[in-house]
Amino acid sequence: MDQLFHANQLPGNTSSREFEGKSHGAGLTLILVSIETGHGPALHRHPYEEIFVVHAGTGFFFVDGSQLQARAGDIVVAPAGTAHRFVNSGSDRLQLTAIHHNANFVTEWLEPLTPDQRYWSSEHR
Repeated sequence: MDQLFHANQLPGNTSSREFEGKSHGAGLTLILVSIETGHGPALHRHPYEEIFVVHAGTGFFFVDGSQLQARAGDIVVAPAGTAHRFVNSGSDRLQLTAIHHNANFVTEWLEPLTPDQRYWSSEHR
Protein backbone atom coordinates (compact mmCIF):
# COMPACT_ATOMS: atom_id res chain seq x y z
CA MET A 1 0.00 0.00 0.00
CA ASP A 2 1.30 3.46 -0.92
CA GLN A 3 2.09 5.75 1.98
CA LEU A 4 2.99 8.90 0.06
CA PHE A 5 0.53 10.70 -2.18
CA HIS A 6 1.42 13.81 -4.19
CA ALA A 7 -1.45 16.31 -4.21
CA ASN A 8 -1.18 16.91 -7.96
CA GLN A 9 -1.78 13.19 -8.56
CA LEU A 10 -5.06 13.14 -6.63
CA PRO A 11 -8.39 13.52 -8.46
CA GLY A 12 -9.58 17.10 -8.85
CA ASN A 13 -8.30 20.36 -10.27
CA THR A 14 -6.48 23.51 -9.17
CA SER A 15 -9.38 24.41 -6.84
CA SER A 16 -9.66 21.11 -4.99
CA ARG A 17 -7.98 17.73 -4.76
CA GLU A 18 -9.57 14.79 -3.00
CA PHE A 19 -8.14 11.92 -1.01
CA GLU A 20 -10.97 9.45 -0.49
CA GLY A 21 -9.94 7.17 2.36
CA LYS A 22 -11.65 3.98 1.20
CA SER A 23 -9.59 4.04 -2.01
CA HIS A 24 -6.38 4.13 0.02
CA GLY A 25 -7.19 1.94 3.02
CA ALA A 26 -7.76 4.92 5.31
CA GLY A 27 -10.72 5.80 7.53
CA LEU A 28 -10.79 9.53 6.74
CA THR A 29 -11.42 11.50 3.56
CA LEU A 30 -9.69 14.82 2.81
CA ILE A 31 -10.24 17.66 0.38
CA LEU A 32 -7.31 19.97 -0.29
CA VAL A 33 -8.90 23.31 -1.22
CA SER A 34 -7.34 26.39 -2.87
CA ILE A 35 -10.01 28.79 -4.14
CA GLU A 36 -10.23 32.35 -5.40
CA THR A 37 -12.15 35.23 -3.83
CA GLY A 38 -15.91 34.71 -3.86
CA HIS A 39 -15.72 30.96 -4.50
CA GLY A 40 -16.75 28.00 -2.36
CA PRO A 41 -19.18 25.08 -2.24
CA ALA A 42 -22.97 25.39 -2.09
CA LEU A 43 -24.86 24.66 1.13
CA HIS A 44 -24.70 20.96 1.97
CA ARG A 45 -24.51 18.48 4.84
CA HIS A 46 -23.01 15.11 5.73
CA PRO A 47 -24.05 12.36 8.17
CA TYR A 48 -20.60 12.79 9.79
CA GLU A 49 -18.66 15.82 11.03
CA GLU A 50 -16.44 17.86 8.72
CA ILE A 51 -13.47 19.74 10.12
CA PHE A 52 -11.83 22.61 8.22
CA VAL A 53 -8.19 23.55 8.89
CA VAL A 54 -7.43 26.93 7.33
CA HIS A 55 -3.84 27.22 6.07
CA ALA A 56 -3.94 30.59 4.23
CA GLY A 57 -6.42 33.32 3.41
CA THR A 58 -9.73 34.27 4.98
CA GLY A 59 -13.16 32.76 4.60
CA PHE A 60 -16.70 33.01 5.87
CA PHE A 61 -18.03 29.68 7.12
CA PHE A 62 -21.76 29.21 7.50
CA VAL A 63 -22.51 26.38 9.94
CA ASP A 64 -26.06 25.61 11.06
CA GLY A 65 -27.19 29.23 10.73
CA SER A 66 -24.06 30.81 12.26
CA GLN A 67 -21.56 32.87 10.26
CA LEU A 68 -17.92 32.53 11.32
CA GLN A 69 -14.89 34.29 9.89
CA ALA A 70 -11.80 32.08 9.87
CA ARG A 71 -8.24 32.77 8.79
CA ALA A 72 -4.92 30.96 8.65
CA GLY A 73 -4.42 28.88 11.79
CA ASP A 74 -8.14 28.53 12.57
CA ILE A 75 -10.18 25.35 12.72
CA VAL A 76 -13.92 25.22 12.01
CA VAL A 77 -16.11 22.23 12.88
CA ALA A 78 -19.39 21.40 11.14
CA PRO A 79 -21.08 18.74 13.31
CA ALA A 80 -22.75 15.74 11.70
CA GLY A 81 -26.03 16.61 9.99
CA THR A 82 -25.56 20.40 10.07
CA ALA A 83 -25.97 22.51 6.95
CA HIS A 84 -22.73 24.27 6.07
CA ARG A 85 -20.75 26.02 3.36
CA PHE A 86 -17.84 28.44 3.06
CA VAL A 87 -16.69 31.18 0.73
CA ASN A 88 -13.36 32.91 0.23
CA SER A 89 -13.96 36.39 1.66
CA GLY A 90 -10.40 37.65 1.32
CA SER A 91 -8.29 38.97 -1.55
CA ASP A 92 -5.87 36.01 -1.60
CA ARG A 93 -6.63 32.34 -2.27
CA LEU A 94 -8.31 30.51 0.58
CA GLN A 95 -6.33 27.34 1.26
CA LEU A 96 -7.70 24.74 3.63
CA THR A 97 -7.98 21.06 4.31
CA ALA A 98 -11.50 19.72 4.76
CA ILE A 99 -11.44 16.55 6.85
CA HIS A 100 -14.43 14.26 6.41
CA HIS A 101 -14.73 11.85 9.34
CA ASN A 102 -15.69 9.03 6.98
CA ALA A 103 -13.87 6.72 4.57
CA ASN A 104 -15.89 8.08 1.62
CA PHE A 105 -17.93 11.12 0.63
CA VAL A 106 -21.61 11.20 1.58
CA THR A 107 -23.02 14.63 0.69
CA GLU A 108 -26.55 16.00 0.48
CA TRP A 109 -26.62 19.24 -1.53
CA LEU A 110 -29.17 21.70 -0.09
CA GLU A 111 -29.07 24.47 -2.70
CA PRO A 112 -28.47 24.62 -6.45
CA LEU A 113 -24.90 24.90 -7.63
CA THR A 114 -23.64 27.84 -9.65
CA PRO A 115 -21.50 27.04 -12.73
CA ASP A 116 -18.28 27.65 -10.78
CA GLN A 117 -19.42 25.21 -8.07
CA ARG A 118 -20.06 22.27 -10.38
CA TYR A 119 -16.75 20.60 -9.51
CA TRP A 120 -18.00 20.19 -5.94
CA SER A 121 -21.07 18.24 -6.99
CA SER A 122 -19.28 15.88 -9.34
CA GLU A 123 -16.26 15.20 -7.13
CA HIS A 124 -17.77 15.43 -3.66
CA ARG A 125 -20.82 13.27 -3.60
